Amino acid sequence: MAKKNVHVVPKDGNWAVKTENSERPVKITSTQEEAIERAKEIAKNNQSELFIHRKNGTIRERNSYGNDPYPPEG
Repeated sequence: MAKKNVHVVPKDGNWAVKTENSERPVKITSTQEEAIERAKEIAKNNQSELFIHRKNGTIRERNSYGNDPYPPEG
């Protein structure tokens, strides 16, 4: 099974936690901070990427909770 990336996105004045390719949010919160905390838990459990979006939808931050090589190659 492919690892699903997790996104924190604005939704109707609130913040939604969504996994990639899913129609429905996993969780909707009133603050971005609450959404980020829940999204981190999901990303860690799935060993996937977390994308945090701004109110305008652009990505402001990206974190990896998967199997990244350290130090990075290149």
